[in-house]
Amino acid sequence: MRLFLALVPPPELRERLGELADAAQASCGGRRTPDESLHLTLAFLGEVSDVQATELVDWVNRLAVPPGEWRLDAWGHFRRPGIVWVGRQTPDTALSALQGRLWDALKSFGITGRPSRYVPHVTLLRRAERLEAAELPMPNLVWRYNRLELIQSITDHRGSRYSSLSRSIAS
Repeated sequence: MRLFLALVPPPELRERLGELADAAQASCGGRRTPDESLHLTLAFLGEVSDVQATELVDWVNRLAVPPGEWRLDAWGHFRRPGIVWVGRQTPDTALSALQGRLWDALKSFGITGRPSRYVPHVTLLRRAERLEAAELPMPNLVWRYNRLELIQSITDHRGSRYSSLSRSIAS
């Protein structure tokens, strides 16, 4: 099964992110990320065995995530897949440290693939026709977090959807 670790926005922030996604889609075209799929990926694990998945569920259920705050104040894009996202203008040391600790721990499960560069972001659009964000309202959001989720990505004839398998304990 295909898994990733992510922060999931609380409902009020998810709604605000959805409004930004609507604005981005109106300006840039492309396929909008459904509100229920909005998240911040901390570690993409890829395909894992059922045994690994069971071990990861148990680990995440016992995991404590230090509380943090992530400010979203910038638009960005990845040209190649046509992704438009919101994130932060400057690197976020707390998120980078959390991401690093997670990858260090994932080694004990036999999971490798830590990216050489981590760009925290929330994908709002895929296959955007335009990547220019100058006309879009500047994001100014604060995301307070204290837990993460282990999420399964399921792809079928309807596209991709996500299912939460476990949550860390709240700090």
